[in-house]
Amino acid sequence: QVQLVESGGGSVQAGGSLRLSCSASGRTFSLYGMGWFRQAPGKERQFVAGISWRGSFTYYADSVKGGFTISRDNAKNTVYLQMNSLKSEDTAVYYCAARSYSSTTYSSPTSYDYWGQGTQVTVSS
Repeated sequence: QVQLVESGGGSVQAGGSLRLSCSASGRTFSLYGMGWFRQAPGKERQFVAGISWRGSFTYYADSVKGGFTISRDNAKNTVYLQMNSLKSEDTAVYYCAARSYSSTTYSSPTSYDYWGQGTQVTVSS
């Protein structure tokens, strides 16, 4: 089993920045791709960004391209999401996700085995 714990959420004004972290523990050697999703009240969980095992490939939702950056440090078993130029529509609970198998699909929630508990990001205008 793998446990994921997100941190770094909070409240920020529009135009500000936050960096989310996702720390993995347990059978971390079995992990492949990882991703970030978000869910606003009354809406479905939405793909934000994904990263391959070695970090060679990254993927982003169109809505965050140019503003968000995903990265990972496998030595620390941690994935990051740097969020710049935040907007009010970025307000949501952000979830970290990981999977224990190889796949080229990053944008679907069903492509992941493990999920964190989520961290709230609130952007005020």
